[in-house]
Amino acid sequence: MLLKNKRILISGVANKYSIAAGIAKSMHREGAELAFTYQNERLLKNLSVIAKELDSDVLIQCDVSDDQSIKDSFAELSKKWDKFDGFVHSIGYAPADQLEGNFVDVTTREGFKIAHDISSYSFTAMAKEAKPMLNDNSALLTLTYLGSVQTVPNYNVMGLAKASLEANTRFLAASLGKNNIRVNAISAGPIKTLAASGVKNFRKMLSKHSNRAPLGRTVTAEEVGNVAAFLCSDYASGITGEITYVDGGFNIAAMPVDEYES
Repeated sequence: MLLKNKRILISGVANKYSIAAGIAKSMHREGAELAFTYQNERLLKNLSVIAKELDSDVLIQCDVSDDQSIKDSFAELSKKWDKFDGFVHSIGYAPADQLEGNFVDVTTREGFKIAHDISSYSFTAMAKEAKPMLNDNSALLTLTYLGSVQTVPNYNVMGLAKASLEANTRFLAASLGKNNIRVNAISAGPIKTLAASGVKNFRKMLSKHSNRAPLGRTVTAEEVGNVAAFLCSDYASGITGEITYVDGGFNIAAMPVDEYES
């Protein structure tokens, strides 16, 4: 098992359809002992069911928009685990009014700040608090999206925030490498999640993705989870600062193959 004797903290499980839930399932299958954070009591109900299925009773409240909450969450985790082997940051948010319409018309200073704070800075903030507790050869992982490097209708300021997150991944990798801590990101294709539902015309995005991707389909949370398990395992000990695409090859295709053939 890839993650036998590893302890991994998972942040960002909203419900059973979350990418973070798929990652947690794959990591549990590969032998990891898991802990989870949740933002508020509303999300705890869904998380409790998932955590129980994955043999975890370590559920800790953490609001990543609040530095004290982040500090408190790792202090609470230290009561259960004195050391652990990494965490998964599957957190992203922008106000709904930022995710619909023409980018230059709808983007506001406040929306821009919120998107970057929650979606990017929180990864650094968590790494800072986790660092003293991380074992040798630990791994941190975050989730990004193609909107970081290509424009996507209605994704708007989240694309900028994801670009920041990817730069964040590289700078954290350089900063933590001397401590033998690896930092990577997965750029996942569109998956039906609670977060994705906030992007206007998301169903149309799924259809376009399937038509253009070389594999002719979208990907599943389990497929993302399998790559996440590998990147957090000792088999990936030489990989850091990388953005790994798990999107059926969509990012490499300028247009569907059959359009060339017709």
